[in-house]
Amino acid sequence: MSKRRTVSAVASTGLALLAAAPAHAHHMMGGEMPSNVMQGLLSGLGHPVIGIDHLAFIVGIGVVVGAFGLNLALPVLFVAASALGVAIHVMGVSVPGSELVVAASVLLLGVLLARAAAVPVGAWAALFAIAGLFHGYAYGESIFGAEQTPLLAYLAGLVIIQSVIAVGVAYATRSVKQAPVSLNARLAGAAVAGVGIAALAGQIIPG
Repeated sequence: MSKRRTVSAVASTGLALLAAAPAHAHHMMGGEMPSNVMQGLLSGLGHPVIGIDHLAFIVGIGVVVGAFGLNLALPVLFVAASALGVAIHVMGVSVPGSELVVAASVLLLGVLLARAAAVPVGAWAALFAIAGLFHGYAYGESIFGAEQTPLLAYLAGLVIIQSVIAVGVAYATRSVKQAPVSLNARLAGAAVAGVGIAALAGQIIPG
């Protein structure tokens, strides 16, 4: 019981801070383009962490997978789709409203988790794949125009950090899982939804 309370307290505090944090441009290099392997790798590792909306979605994926006992291939699907989204951006393909879709995806995931909705695995997979493309496209903004070497390092960083967070959260959630879906998991969903609402408001409301 003590372990459950500890995990719950840490998760609730962390997600509450996420919900309260302002959304801003997610760039590890202070707006500068990564120009070498190390800068590319650090930017890739940092972007999903300093981007509150992205981090909330990744954490939400882990909680969903752990709470519903889903296959760990689902986080991998999101990560792969996000890498494809980055590639689409750097190839110069224009996708209007990507940040709006990112915010909406965070809100949708949070609401579904908070409600402990009985979502088919195929629907979760579709959500993660589509959201991954748009999150990845948003990631691509900070690496657009970079040389191939830092770009590849950036992609490696993205894959590593997103996989570690999502799979780690999934395992942590499973270790304290209560059937069918714990209150802690639903509260985490509510916090993710809060981040989504804040991000969506930031996209819709001028200034």
